[in-house]
Amino acid sequence: RLSPGERYEEWWRIQRGEAPIVIGARSAVFAPVPALGLIIMDEEHDSSYKQEESPRYQTREVAEFRAREEGAVLILGSATPAVETYYRGQRGAYRLLELKTRVDGREMPQMELVDMRRELEAGNSSIFSRKLQLRIKETLAAGEQAILFLNRRGYANFVLCRQCGYVALCPNCDVALTYHGHGERLCCHYCYYREDVPRTCPVCHSVYIRHFGLGTERVEREVQRLFPEARTLRMDLDTTRKKDAHGQILETFARGEADILIGTQMVSKGIDIPRVTLVGIISADTSLNFPDFRAGERTFQLITQVAGRAGRGEKRGKVVIQTYNPDHYSIQAACRHDYQAFYQREIENRKALAYPPFSQLVSMVVSASAEDRAAKAAGRLVERLRRELPPHCRLYGPGPAPLARIRGRYRYQIVVKGAGLYALAGFWTRLRREFEQGPGRNGIGFTFDIAPVSLL
Repeated sequence: RLSPGERYEEWWRIQRGEAPIVIGARSAVFAPVPALGLIIMDEEHDSSYKQEESPRYQTREVAEFRAREEGAVLILGSATPAVETYYRGQRGAYRLLELKTRVDGREMPQMELVDMRRELEAGNSSIFSRKLQLRIKETLAAGEQAILFLNRRGYANFVLCRQCGYVALCPNCDVALTYHGHGERLCCHYCYYREDVPRTCPVCHSVYIRHFGLGTERVEREVQRLFPEARTLRMDLDTTRKKDAHGQILETFARGEADILIGTQMVSKGIDIPRVTLVGIISADTSLNFPDFRAGERTFQLITQVAGRAGRGEKRGKVVIQTYNPDHYSIQAACRHDYQAFYQREIENRKALAYPPFSQLVSMVVSASAEDRAAKAAGRLVERLRRELPPHCRLYGPGPAPLARIRGRYRYQIVVKGAGLYALAGFWTRLRREFEQGPGRNGIGFTFDIAPVSLL
């Protein structure tokens, strides 16, 4: 990550024409490249291409605009295209080019699906199925490397008293505190509040305080317990906070100085290490159970992307997928490397429920330090929307947002669904300005998101 000073220097280098090729994250789409001829968006499906802070923008749309205005070619690349992108390709808005095989004709990895319900019935309560334990043993014995993927950091999802049911919650946010074994701390991943792990329940004073769920930190501990001879590395937000830490971890793994890399979605792309022959997906259900209409799409993308890290050398890779939902179409299609099957089922669901690409979405969140103020302000906003929006638009809310309180502020969400919403740019601009600057708005926050990538 560049410092502000480094970004400033690079911007001027590009402006002067000293850098004919510019490589960067989403903000690079604004780079002042003279005589722009080509824009390549790799992994175009990635949700991080949406800027979630003001000014909000979707990198793909900015890239399309620049390419059109400057006469450049835009290439959108992905093994798992966003549903909306592939839909536009099918309808001729993009020229669709498909690679049917891996580079050098290498085989796709062998996929093995494990129903974790059957594991429990067989008496195995470990986070690792018997199949995954066997594959890890084989990989270590052969002197090869493995990647274990779980898209949740920390040691456990929450701490609970088994006597009275108390759960340690963040005092500023409506979320459970995550247990981190390193330092024996409870942390909020939204406002970064921290506190020590209670030794007894603060409500009933019971000693039956236990942590539940799992994160990458616990996976690493369990690997070290079951395979003490294995050298491990962990790559998540907690281990990559320092500058260049991400690259250093990957370089160490690439040099063969570790046998198993454990990580979140950071390990799902950009890793091309020939000795990696095994990928273990600890829980394919983590993203599947999110209350969001893109949950199935994200699950398919994550499984496919992380599975692609296996078998990039001469030897065919193996992937073990652990799940409690083995029959879900996203998981089944990922196991068969079948994007078309996934897409057909997903596009049918989107059409039936009028989700993008068959409609457009606008999400608004009103926040305040007092819940009644947030609710009343959101109610007034909805009344205005009902009066002024076209009758075909559907309004949902207001109601508490999925994350109802963050950093001490209560949040109420309104979602508008309908055709032609993005063409009402003038209305949305006026609405936002009037809401933010009108009377009685002191202390009321307003977040406005056209084409949200998530409704969470």
